Amino acid sequence: MSQELDWTLAQASQALAEGRSSAQALAEAALRRARTVQARTNAFLAITAEAARSQARLSDGQPRRHALQGIPMAHKDCFARAGERMTVGMRAQRAPDRATATVLARLQACGAVDIGRLHLSEAIAGPSGNNVQFGDCRNAWNPDYISGGSSSGSAVAVASGSVFAALGTDTGGSVRIPASLNGLFGLKPSFGRVSRYGAFPRSLSVDSIGPLARTAQDCALMMQAIAGPDEMDSATVGIAVPDYAGALAHAAQGLRLGILQTDDELDAEVGKGFEHFVSVAARRSGSIQQRRFDDWPLLYPLGDAYAKTEPAQVHAAAMAAGPDSYAKAIYTRTEPGLHLPAVRYIQAGQLRPIMLQRFIEQAFHDVDVLMLPTLPIAAPRISEMDMEAGAAVHSLVPRLTCLTRPFGYLGLPVMSMPMGLDAHGLPMGVQLVGRPYAEARLLSLAHHLSLDLAWSFKPSSLAAAL
Repeated sequence: MSQELDWTLAQASQALAEGRSSAQALAEAALRRARTVQARTNAFLAITAEAARSQARLSDGQPRRHALQGIPMAHKDCFARAGERMTVGMRAQRAPDRATATVLARLQACGAVDIGRLHLSEAIAGPSGNNVQFGDCRNAWNPDYISGGSSSGSAVAVASGSVFAALGTDTGGSVRIPASLNGLFGLKPSFGRVSRYGAFPRSLSVDSIGPLARTAQDCALMMQAIAGPDEMDSATVGIAVPDYAGALAHAAQGLRLGILQTDDELDAEVGKGFEHFVSVAARRSGSIQQRRFDDWPLLYPLGDAYAKTEPAQVHAAAMAAGPDSYAKAIYTRTEPGLHLPAVRYIQAGQLRPIMLQRFIEQAFHDVDVLMLPTLPIAAPRISEMDMEAGAAVHSLVPRLTCLTRPFGYLGLPVMSMPMGLDAHGLPMGVQLVGRPYAEARLLSLAHHLSLDLAWSFKPSSLAAAL
C-alpha cells in the first residue's frame, strides 16, 4: 500500500475513478505514513484519524464527481475549522472558530479527505520551520536540515507521502521556500485570486493562499478547487477562473522567458543549478532575455513595512498581556512594528501600484515569465539556523527571503519548482514569476520544464530513510 503513496494526486484520482483503489485504502495508507514519519519530521500538530476515516467512507459511498474526491490531504494549522481551535503555531489557547475557512470549505465540497493539522512557524512568522513552542519541523529529505517555513508541515507532509497535497500561506515566501527545500511545486497566486476568509492573518495587505504538491498538474487541480471570488473576502477579484488543468497542455507554447538579474549573491551550488535549469529552459523557448528592475533594492524594505506593522497590529494586545508567551525571535520581529511611523506604512501602500506598474513595464518588457532562484543559498542545517540566538534572526530571515519577499509585496503570481539537487542531495528550487493572474501560464510552464528536467522522486524512499 505504501507504493500507492508514490502516486501523484492526479494518478491517485485516476486510480479511484477506475476502481483500482478506494478512499478508505488511501486514507489508511496516508495515516500510517503520517504516524511513521512524524517522529523524525514533526510535520503534524494533530492527526485526525477518525474524522479522516469517516470522510473516506462517505466518499466511497458516493458517485465520483470531482478529481479531489477521496484524496488524503492536510493543511497548515492557520485555517479555521468550525467548532475547532487552530493553534497558529502558538501555545496561547484560542476560542473555537465559528466558521470554516473558505479554502477548506471548497476542498470539503470537492470530497477531499482531511487527515490532520500541519506544523507551521509560530504566528506564521519565520522562513526556517523553527518553532520553539511545538518543536522544529524537519526536512523530508534529511531531518538534519531545515524544512523551510512558515508552511513547514505542508511541504514535509507532501514530500514524505503522508498526503498528496496541502495548502499553505505565503506572505514573504512561506509557500515557495519550503516547497523549494523539499523538492515540491508551490504556487503563490496573485493577490486576490484565492479567498483568505478564515485564514489567520500575517499581513492582510500581502497574504496569499496556495497549494504545495509533487507536480504542477497536482497544483493545477488544487487551484481549480480553491480559486475564485468570495463575498467573505473583499480582496478577491471577480476575474473568471480558467481551466488550470486543461491549460497545462498548451499555455506554455511560445512563451518568452527572461532571467531576472538581481545583485543578491548566490551560493556556488545554487548558481550552478540555476545555470543548468536555464539551459534546459532555453532548449524549449529559444533565446532567453536578461532583465533587471532598477528599483529592486526598494522592494524588500517596502514589503517589510507591511511585514512589521500589520502583524504588530494583529498581536499588539497579546504581546502586551503576555510577552513571554512568544518566542524571542517572534517577539523581536513583531514588536518593532508598533513603533514604525505611520507615514512609512502609508508610503508603502501608495508606492505599491506604482512599483507594480514599473516592474511590469521594465522587467517584463518583451518577456512573459521571469526566472530566478527561490533561495540564494543551499539548504542550511537546523544547527545553523538558531533563530533564538541573540539578534541572529534579523540576519537569518533576509538570508532566506531576499528573493521571495519582493513578489509578495508586488502581489504577482509565482511558482517555485525544483531545479535539481545540491551536493548533499537536497532539493533546490527556482521561481517562475508571471504577470498578474497568469497562474495557468506558470503551471503549464512548470509542468513542461519538469518533464524536460525529468524531475521526480518517490516519497516512499524518503520515508524509508527517515
